[in-house]
Amino acid sequence: MATMMCAVPTLMPTAAKVGRQQTVRSRAVRVAAKPAVRQFVASAFRTNVLSKGAVAKRASVAVRAQAPVKADEAPAVQEAPVAKSAVAKVVPAVLAAAACLVAAGPASATAATVVAADTAWILTSSALVLFMTIPGLGAFYAGLVKKSSMVSVLMQCFACCCMISVMWYTVGYSLCFGAGNGFIGDFSNVFLKNVTTASVNGTIPEALWVLFQMTFAIITPALMIGSFVERMKFNAVMTYFALWMFAVYFPACHMVWGDGLMAQLGVLDFAGGIVVHITAGIGALVGCIELGKRKENVMAVNNLMLTCLGTGMLWVGWYGFNGGSAVAAGSGAAFAALATQISAATAACVWLLQDIKESGKSSLLGMCTGSIAGLAAVTPAAGFISPLGALCIGAISGVVCRFFSFTVKEHFDYDDSLDVFGVHGVGGFVGTILLGIFGNPFFGGFNNVPMLTQTGIQIAAALATTLYTAVASYACLKLTGLICGGIRVPDEAEVGGVDEYSHGEMIYVEEPPVLPTVSQAAPVPAPATTNIPAN
Repeated sequence: MATMMCAVPTLMPTAAKVGRQQTVRSRAVRVAAKPAVRQFVASAFRTNVLSKGAVAKRASVAVRAQAPVKADEAPAVQEAPVAKSAVAKVVPAVLAAAACLVAAGPASATAATVVAADTAWILTSSALVLFMTIPGLGAFYAGLVKKSSMVSVLMQCFACCCMISVMWYTVGYSLCFGAGNGFIGDFSNVFLKNVTTASVNGTIPEALWVLFQMTFAIITPALMIGSFVERMKFNAVMTYFALWMFAVYFPACHMVWGDGLMAQLGVLDFAGGIVVHITAGIGALVGCIELGKRKENVMAVNNLMLTCLGTGMLWVGWYGFNGGSAVAAGSGAAFAALATQISAATAACVWLLQDIKESGKSSLLGMCTGSIAGLAAVTPAAGFISPLGALCIGAISGVVCRFFSFTVKEHFDYDDSLDVFGVHGVGGFVGTILLGIFGNPFFGGFNNVPMLTQTGIQIAAALATTLYTAVASYACLKLTGLICGGIRVPDEAEVGGVDEYSHGEMIYVEEPPVLPTVSQAAPVPAPATTNIPAN
């Protein structure tokens, strides 16, 4: 990168701090920024943030307004050495005025700031995150339920993907990233009416940003499926998810990533510790408590290989989940991916050691669960921490998540069937708080806010999200029960498996025994005869 003009030293702390906190694709980029200004923004963003290894989810409004000019873009001043100092003062002002004139003119028909490498990386990341849900999450959950309930789990994952995609296109994107207020966006962008081929956010097309964020919206409610497997009606699941997206996900996404209330208060969430994992974990916990325990409250692992393959799909997909949240192909994405790998591996090892200590056996399922816990915990912090921070977060999450998945669950006797709350909810909560500590430069992090200040902000945000999500999720479940006439399947369907009851299909079809044909039948032995002596 070329050397920046004299304005850069004063802007670097602000750009590094706010650039990570404001979204690259914020509505102001699409509405206000024209190509010339966006070029200045992109260059300043990559120099001030990504070159430090910090990951920027959103570009600062302040940086957009004060975007510095590259030195190599200014006219050569060496030709007039006598007036060098005067020219150095005049040229930036002239260029700034010209940029304002360009911004005030008609929108360009070409996306001048689109960077091919960034676009390719976010396209890849979008595919990876979608791959996490279908088939990754479906395979992971399907291997942990009864054979007679596998279809229901896979069906819920695929149906969730389709329904949320339509919701995101129609109103979701607008409610998350529209102007609105501090709580939720508005309806200015329903049906993506303002997203065109010329719409650019940061260095990628806005349409790609819509797609990337859609994959996050898809996987969030899908995570909750594991908490109430084998006992919730299919129509109730879909209704709950639809209501929950409006009540929980859209507001949370806007408040944290859409320049809403939490973003303005300085809350950091790189890739979804608050928006994805805490909300899904609490929604799952409320759901399993409201539904009650299964009739057969035993984890019926039917295919550990399928679960292991699902874990691998999730792990690989997380590179797009966290690395893609850098919204650029550069050192920011590289550091996020590295932190992701280290945290997942560390948590898996810590979980394994605890299994060996307690049972004397090394559990494959334990390693799979531990790795997911480490991935969930590093999600909010991946772009703000060093590899050392990732190691610490992975180790801590491996202990805390296992404690909640076993000890706490047994003590309070709730049936979080596949430990969605214990792994995702607790993992996201732990990572959100530890970000305030390990994101500090003292531990090699990239967040310059004082450690105690940032940690306090993170704790408050995590607690507020937990409380709000619990209340909203409970209300959604009650409304779902009224709409669907109850949310639980009949007892006979639960015991026999919900696949046949809900879908009329089975993963494993048991064929009737084949009776032998006449030719295959064994010869009938002749009846025994008794020799009668002649008289």
